[in-house]
Amino acid sequence: MNDNSSRRRVLESTGLAHPRPEAVTAPLFQSTDRFFFSLDKVQVKYEMLRAHFAEGDTVTASAWSHGYSRAEFYLVAAAFDEAGMTGLLDERRGRKGPTKLTVEVQEFLNGLGSCSAVEAAAVLEEQMGVRLHPRSIQRARQR
Repeated sequence: MNDNSSRRRVLESTGLAHPRPEAVTAPLFQSTDRFFFSLDKVQVKYEMLRAHFAEGDTVTASAWSHGYSRAEFYLVAAAFDEAGMTGLLDERRGRKGPTKLTVEVQEFLNGLGSCSAVEAAAVLEEQMGVRLHPRSIQRARQR
């Protein structure tokens, strides 16, 4: 088994595989140098940024030759600017979890017993001032 097949397995199992490695046409990734691997999403993103900022390629050319769009280039650049190399890792965007479903709210819901989610939502809003959708209550009860 060659070195790239084990690298491929690791990249795919960790979610770090480039979604379109065949679209990466940058010369570094076309060379025989096995260090540059078009399936390595983090490496490709880094090299895309380097091609623009260090080599002077246009945003469009840099993005295109690394398998990304201009819009994706700007998102990657902003993430890198904000968090450095860790910004090149894909993270779930947006809210990181429920904001209204605190430990106190969860305990309150658990204490309500087996009433319906609609009834629980009404009681919760009335007694704690927290408006929670009945579907959110159903999901919380399934955890």
